[in-house]
Order: sequence, then structure tokens, then C-alpha cells
Amino acid sequence: MKASEEKSSDSADLAEIDAFCDLLWLEDGLARTSLASYRSDLLQFSAWLGQNAACGLLAVDEPTLLRYVATLSMTLRASSQARYLSTLRRFYGHLLSRGQRSDDPTKRIAMPAKPSRLPKVLSETQVERLLTAPAAEHLLGQRDRAMLETLYATGLRVSELVGLKMHEINLEMGVLRVFGKGSKERLVPLGEQAADCIRRYLTTARPAVLAGRQSDDLFVTARAAAMTRQAFWQLIKRYAVMADIDPARLSPHVLRHAFATHLLNHGADLRV
Repeated sequence: MKASEEKSSDSADLAEIDAFCDLLWLEDGLARTSLASYRSDLLQFSAWLGQNAACGLLAVDEPTLLRYVATLSMTLRASSQARYLSTLRRFYGHLLSRGQRSDDPTKRIAMPAKPSRLPKVLSETQVERLLTAPAAEHLLGQRDRAMLETLYATGLRVSELVGLKMHEINLEMGVLRVFGKGSKERLVPLGEQAADCIRRYLTTARPAVLAGRQSDDLFVTARAAAMTRQAFWQLIKRYAVMADIDPARLSPHVLRHAFATHLLNHGADLRV
């Protein structure tokens, strides 16, 4: 909250803002930072009214409010504009419910449209560099290559990948049995390349990593435990650097998106 905004706000406006924030605290138990945000937004609007309109908060009409929203759009992103408008909607809804206004000037004002964010996409060449980044001659490199190939070939979520059990994979049939969200079971085709990498990992790397210990987890660490989501995330970032891919552009979800995009590029049915 800026002191200059509070000084330039009408005393009647200040009283209404205080009463509104007190009600938010009593009814919703909002944190101090949230209350400060509401108060700051309303003080800024009140200060603007003092300089640009001949009315206070209680008497604002829709055209005046639209002018204010237009000024916000000149300097703020859509998300910040939406926050200010959300504050004003709640404030005038409060006044309406208390009978201090007979209408809501925010009712017909639409929230600003947020620009759509296109998903980050990896080319097939970049994916190939990423998949071959783990050193095949190293035991953990074989495991990591098998995990990356499986993730790309199946479009699994990372939580599904690291949670795979030995009995859920059938290399002869080339399928995985996956338990996803809501414990729903589905069979997922594996793909020849991924199956070969898993077969090599199971033959050489996994027994060496376990060193005689037992585990039902498919992808294991040196602790004979399943790979975690966080650890796999770090692996992906490390291999991205090795593959000359900006780590900021890469995530497990981006790999899932690449899987779907590349399938479509090669003629797969969109519904599939």
C-alpha cells in the first residue's frame, strides 16, 4: 500500500475499504498479505477516482469503471488486470449484499483474456539426441536410457513411469500394465526400441545395481528403491545439457507432448 494513495483517497472511501477488509478477515480469515492486497487495490482505485472522476467508491457507475479498467490495460498484464477486477467485483458484491448499492457496476465487465501459452515442443532430432545422451556402457546409463525411451515411447506420466513394477511389464507382448489416476488400469503398447532398452537394462544393469538385493520396482536406484519423480526430473535436466537442449525448455510433460506430436506427424489417429 502506498501512503500517497491513502492520502489521496476520500475519507468515506477509506472507511468503506476498512469495513470491507474487516469483514474479509472475520468471515474468510484471510491472511494479512491477502487483506493488504485487497486494500491496496481499492486504495489505488479510490485515488484514481479522486483525480479522474467526480465520485467516490459508493457512487461509481459502469462507464467510469470501464475507463479505469482501460487505464489498467495500458500498463498491466492480463493476469494483473484480472486481479484488480476480481477485487472490485468482490467489493461491489459486498456493497450490494449490504444494501449500500442497488446495482453492481462490475457485473457486465468481462475478465481480460489471458494469452494462450503454446506448449513447448521438441523436434524429433532433439528427442533423438536426448534419448542417446545416457552412456550405454555405464550401468546407470542403461537404466536412464531405458526410462527415457519408455517415457517417450508410451507417453506415460512420470509418476506412472517411476511406479512401474516388474510384474506390470510384458516384453514378449510389448505392453505395460499401468495404473493411472483414480487407480484406473490400462494396457500401453511399449514399442520395439523401448522394449530392447528395457531388456538390456534387465539383463545387465538392474542385477548389478541391486547387487543381490530384491525389489519389485522396475527402475531401481543404488539404494535398491524405486526412482523418485524428483530424481528423474534432475536426470532429464542433466541429459538435456548433454544433448545441447536448453533445460528450461524441457520437462517430463514436454516429452509427453513430443510423444503425441510426433505420433500425429507420422499419421497416427488423433483419438489414439
